[in-house]
Amino acid sequence: MKYRVLTILTILGWLTAAAKVPASAQTFTNLATFSGSSGPGQSGANPEAGLVQGTDGNFYGTTYDDGGYSYGTVFRVTPTGTVKAIYSFCSQPNCTDGSYPEAGLILGTDGNFYGTTGSGGANGFGTAFKINSGGSLTRLYSFCAQTQCADGANPQAGLIQATDGNYYGTTFGGGMNGSGTVFKMTSEGALTTLYSFCMGTNCADGAYPSAVLVEGTDGNLYGTTVTGGLGTSNNPNGTIFKITTSGTFTSLYSFCMQSNCPDGDAPAGLVQATNGNFYGATYYGGANCPAWGGCGTVFELSPQPITGCATGSTAGNGWCETVLYSFCSQANCSDGAFPSAGLIQATDANFYGTTEGGFNADEYSFYGTIFQITLAGNLTTLHSFDVSDGEYPMGVLLQATNGSFYGTTNGGDNPGTIFSLSMGLPPFAQTVNTAAKIGTKVTVLGNNLTGASAVSFNGTAASFTVPKSTEIKATVPAGATTGPVSVTMPSSTLSTPVSFGVLPAIKTVEPKKGPVGTVVTITGSGLTQTSAITFGGVSANNFRGLRY
Repeated sequence: MKYRVLTILTILGWLTAAAKVPASAQTFTNLATFSGSSGPGQSGANPEAGLVQGTDGNFYGTTYDDGGYSYGTVFRVTPTGTVKAIYSFCSQPNCTDGSYPEAGLILGTDGNFYGTTGSGGANGFGTAFKINSGGSLTRLYSFCAQTQCADGANPQAGLIQATDGNYYGTTFGGGMNGSGTVFKMTSEGALTTLYSFCMGTNCADGAYPSAVLVEGTDGNLYGTTVTGGLGTSNNPNGTIFKITTSGTFTSLYSFCMQSNCPDGDAPAGLVQATNGNFYGATYYGGANCPAWGGCGTVFELSPQPITGCATGSTAGNGWCETVLYSFCSQANCSDGAFPSAGLIQATDANFYGTTEGGFNADEYSFYGTIFQITLAGNLTTLHSFDVSDGEYPMGVLLQATNGSFYGTTNGGDNPGTIFSLSMGLPPFAQTVNTAAKIGTKVTVLGNNLTGASAVSFNGTAASFTVPKSTEIKATVPAGATTGPVSVTMPSSTLSTPVSFGVLPAIKTVEPKKGPVGTVVTITGSGLTQTSAITFGGVSANNFRGLRY
């Protein structure tokens, strides 16, 4: 027989049901305001993205404008609200270090932060960069390095680090058709373009991606485009797509499939919930305010059952889209309007997000809101901005390991603010890696971790050190399986709200070839949760006794 490569297919289902913790009354705090001043040490102005938690317990983000050179900053803010720019863009000749970052940062497994700028760089069309907590920045890639910007241009979204260790992102423009790209980049900055949008008639596959990608539990990447698709409107429309890490692209859903776009229009980013479905928001569309093109929606995307999509849902390419909520459903749009950022699922299993518009004391003013919405679509407005505490929240919220939420506004009485919102949710632990092989050292974030006495991966004890009160270094132990990571403290146990995926590693395959029916022995690590074995894509009849 022709020799076939043996592979192990493990279900990377490392999301677990979040604990439903009853929340107390919310407490909103305006932590800091941006200076809007140029010069060393200033904080910058007009952030367009959310925050990320660092290993030191501080939060980091970007501003679009008014850094030391008026081209944006990377800033650090303490949990008590002390904010300071640690880097000002365009500090190098011709802005070769980048300018005008529109997206936020992510924390890499190496402890550095990674991000993008929408312009600047060696070619003037944006960059990808890394920066440490001390403000030392390295430009990793300058976009439009290829003829006609085939490698992409002007990234508006940030990066993600997938379980393979590489970084993935999108560009808003460039590519083979000038409508954006999906790319893969190594930590050293070697970039590969995986897909160029607008490959079909009338850009049926979508165009101009502007939101960060998300890695699904199946190992594929999911994202959205703000325009294109099969929608019926001349509005932006937009799509949801899936792409493998090797570049196989599938369009899953096109928005605005009915007149007036009741299913939504112009989607933001996605989040995969603990039930495996994807959730997001659209800026336009929905059942209300058609004169404005709709005030936006919250939607769910779920696999289509054999019997078809349920009544009230819209069929896509093997998926069903269901609108959970249409904004401006309440008088004077007191529930908010025009959500420009994606959602997060918090430790209480609810989703949290923001809108750029919404009613406040002045019925003609639309300054934005913070909201909570359940899986069933019940929405509660938690805070309405009133200019004095900021306006126009544009970034995705962060739930920090202390249980509270943090975010930014783009304007207000000052050129932007940083805020916190407590819902009474308890502290938790959070791994920087979402999955790794046995023997990998993993960073665990938290608060007041100095007294930790034990760390376990789904109940299997791990060796660990506590380099600082906000960080633990733990090694994935032999015998560990996919599940939550727990940290034992003197008076409580902190657990991760989502499971950590233990990835399989194959050490030996014996024999290396043979006729159909040959018994093959596989050894390695992380194999106890194996759900399938294939030979060149053909499933093995049975398997047993895998050693780890």
